[in-house]
Amino acid sequence: MSDHPFRFSARYRAPALLLGITPRTAMVRVDAAELRVRFGLWTLRTPLANVVGAEETADFAYLKTVGPPHLSFADRGVTFATNADHALCVRFAEPVKVLDPTGRLLRHPAATLTVADPSGLATALARA
Repeated sequence: MSDHPFRFSARYRAPALLLGITPRTAMVRVDAAELRVRFGLWTLRTPLANVVGAEETADFAYLKTVGPPHLSFADRGVTFATNADHALCVRFAEPVKVLDPTGRLLRHPAATLTVADPSGLATALARA
């Protein structure tokens, strides 16, 4: 099992705090069977077998990423952002539930995670 904390930049801290997103409530965990993301009140859980790829990405627009998880209108992906600098985009075979807890109206084919060590998370996913 490996835990991957989010990296909070100064500009993101106050808006995140207002939503209950703190270093204690934001974490990515990879264990032998599952990928779990906690981001304040929001969660993502999926079997590791559902993870089909991951790629590092960077340079996000502040207004499009600050605060709660954001929906990408381009691909319906979900972004969990605590900085605008660097992240890992994880792709799924079967889209996952996050913003619509029922999953009836919206599921996400990918999740962007601004963890402190995107390369380390990619390695953990590849090993698992």
